[in-house]
This record gives sequence, structure tokens and C-alpha cells, in this order.
Amino acid sequence: QLHLVESGGGLVQPGGSLRLSCAASGFTLDYYAIGWFRQAPGKEREAVSCVSSRDGRIYYADSVMGRFTISRDNAKNTMYLQMNSLKPEDTAVYYCAADPAVGLLRRASEYTYWGQGTQVTVSS
Repeated sequence: QLHLVESGGGLVQPGGSLRLSCAASGFTLDYYAIGWFRQAPGKEREAVSCVSSRDGRIYYADSVMGRFTISRDNAKNTMYLQMNSLKPEDTAVYYCAADPAVGLLRRASEYTYWGQGTQVTVSS
């Protein structure tokens, strides 16, 4: 079975940092398009950052550009989202996602496999 298990969420003050992790099992993450999404209460799930499966193209939402960094460690079969200079508007449930399709996937509907979600709260 294919699973994605997230960790690393929590409560942080504005300006602080968090690193989210998403460990894959049952498949090799390196061969998949990956992405981080978030969903705040009453809002639609939105793409935060995505990486294509073959050529490594990266997408960042304008709202996180320069503050968040997506990466993956193939040896650990794990993807990460480093979040710096966090703002209250970054508060949401964050989800990791993966799909075997080729290309840079930026819509939630394009992803087949999802983590369980982890809460990130930015507040003083």
C-alpha cells in the first residue's frame, strides 16, 4: 500500500520557522510529482509548492515565494517544506501529495496520494 505520513506542524509565533516532513512508503517518491497544499477554514485547498517528476521544475505560490522551500531526500524517501518568516495568514492544515503523472501538477485534483494533514498555527 502507498502511504504518505506527515509530521512537523505546530504552533509558532509570527516570524518563526517550521519544517514539515512527509515520509513515503510503498513507492519511490523520486519518480513522482510532489506538492504541498494548505487549506484554511472556509477556504479551498491551495497549492503552496510543487515539484515536477522528471525535470525538477518548481512552483511556489506568490504568497510564499522567498519564504518557503520545498525539497526531497531520495535516500530517505521523504519530502520537506521549510517555512520561514511565518505569518498569521499561513495558518492552515498542510497536506503533502504525490502522483505518478509527468509534469508540474499545481491543482489538488491532479494528485492521487495524500498525507493526513498537519496543523500549522501562526499566532502570538
